[in-house]
Amino acid sequence: MPKKKIIVWFRQDLRRADNPALYEAYQEGAHILPIFIQDDKNSGQYKRGAASNWWLHYSLKDLNNNLSDHMAFFKGKADDILPKLIEESGADAVYWNRCYEPWRTSRDKKIKKQLEGDGVEAQSFKGTLIWEPWTIQTGSGTPYKVFTPFYKNGCLGKGDPQEPLPVPDRLTYADKPASAVSLDKLGLLPTDIRWDKKIEPYWKIGEDGANEALFNFIDGGANTYSEDRNRPDKNNTSRLSPYLHFGEISPRTVWNEIRKRQETDSTSLSDTKTYLSEIGWREFCYNLLYHFEDRITDKPLQEKFEAFPWESNKQALQRWKVGQTGYPIVDAGMRQLWETGWMHNRVRMIVASFLIKDLMIHWKEGERWFWDTLVDADLASNTSNWQWVAGSGADASPFFRIFNPITQGEKFDPNGDYIRRWVPELKNIPDKYLNKPWDADEDTLKKAGVKLGKDYPKPIVDHSSARERALEAYKKVKNAA
Repeated sequence: MPKKKIIVWFRQDLRRADNPALYEAYQEGAHILPIFIQDDKNSGQYKRGAASNWWLHYSLKDLNNNLSDHMAFFKGKADDILPKLIEESGADAVYWNRCYEPWRTSRDKKIKKQLEGDGVEAQSFKGTLIWEPWTIQTGSGTPYKVFTPFYKNGCLGKGDPQEPLPVPDRLTYADKPASAVSLDKLGLLPTDIRWDKKIEPYWKIGEDGANEALFNFIDGGANTYSEDRNRPDKNNTSRLSPYLHFGEISPRTVWNEIRKRQETDSTSLSDTKTYLSEIGWREFCYNLLYHFEDRITDKPLQEKFEAFPWESNKQALQRWKVGQTGYPIVDAGMRQLWETGWMHNRVRMIVASFLIKDLMIHWKEGERWFWDTLVDADLASNTSNWQWVAGSGADASPFFRIFNPITQGEKFDPNGDYIRRWVPELKNIPDKYLNKPWDADEDTLKKAGVKLGKDYPKPIVDHSSARERALEAYKKVKNAA
């Protein structure tokens, strides 16, 4: 009997370890054709942003190296490419790990039906999440909208996930089809201005980089995670978000390794529990995306916010994007994003609150900027978290919780190390004035080499006045609901 030939369709699972689709094909002893399809045609407004495309290029390059250069790349609509590829390659089956973005789920259902109608085996597997959205419901059979019961009852109530699958010992590959294109032909890298060169030194992309980041965190930042995760001046977060998004490491692997630490080091119990709940929050975001789709991505989940009087201010939006708002902690975060493709989570909340509540600019504008500039841009997490800050999402922070960018900087960057790194023009400002340089007298500013309005901008809004304006706007929406 000739060996079975299986196409393994990689998507957001760019790894060999704990990859159910790849492992099942390996277990069957099949000739494997690993493929990736750059499908922008089906994704509509959610085509990958520039930073994500850059990461994807190097992640695919790493995976292809690990698969001994047997990966075949294609560009176009997956539902057009796959039937032609099956005919060309003589494949008997297509295996893939499930994705949960609305356009992907509808496309994949269509493809599965089409393949099965043509007599081709099509199997999908769970490889992106620990708990799939349709497996977790409230007692009344409805989706959760509040995180704590979702996590404690829905997730933890199911017990620990299974052990991760190992890397296949040895794969047998099918011949690469003539219709495949080179990785460069996918057009993922910038061409005119190579802005990506400044991001490159901050990351080690690929499966090895993901594992290195995980164990560096376990040996370092995890020790004081509960206490220091809100400190952007410290290296206490895992920075695993881009690796999880692209599937260079599975959430099941992360969970498993963190739990091992919990079992061997009882002193880190609260820290590991706190970190595992962050994995749970990622699962919660996907739960919201799956069940509420456009109410998470395009509209406020809480319908009363459809009447919110957002303002259009292109100049203020641009100053926010480039880190020139005059509020140092906000500007530090936006500059860190532009320089590295990533931003500390506490600072993400601060800059989001500033855009939404101080500037009264729609959260979608911020979400779009993050989508294009974050290397970990993830539809579920990005949209859910922006709605959380806006107060319009599930289990949201109330709108009247308005972060003060001055006190937030003083509390979470107490020595000013984070601000001085990313806003170097303020490096000589005394700590007393670092978060509010406009309060410093002329002599202090002169000694620090700072002229407000020239070397560093004056605040684009007065926070106290902006806060009152935002609360007044919210009051009208609340009363009208």
